[in-house]
Amino acid sequence: MSLSNYSATGNIGRDVETRQAGSSTVATFPLAVTTGFGERQKTMWVRCNLWGARATGGLIQYLTKGTQVAVSGELTENAFTGNDGIEKKSLELNINSIDLIGGKKEPSSAPQQQRQAPAMAGPVDDMDDDIPF
Repeated sequence: MSLSNYSATGNIGRDVETRQAGSSTVATFPLAVTTGFGERQKTMWVRCNLWGARATGGLIQYLTKGTQVAVSGELTENAFTGNDGIEKKSLELNINSIDLIGGKKEPSSAPQQQRQAPAMAGPVDDMDDDIPF
């Protein structure tokens, strides 16, 4: 099965890995694509591939675990036999377009500064002293 114009949004499951494939460079990462809500929510994993100049460009440094991306390209379904002898299927996407749409949700190591209200220019005379709090 092959879909030539598949689009998905998901979170990167592992930092991108770059390797040589013949005379070309390929960068790969798994993408978790979640669909549905509540008890019907499912996550499918898609192996994403960036080829050539895209695999060596400046975008690669931002493709880290947890980053949310939108991808589109050609989706293929591959059948294989697992170590347990059971036939399985995997999804692989050769990316034509990728957009960073969100970052990782990491706690900040720097303490957050508290915002303070701006100081008033002068005393306020119209305060009611009968307020019980």
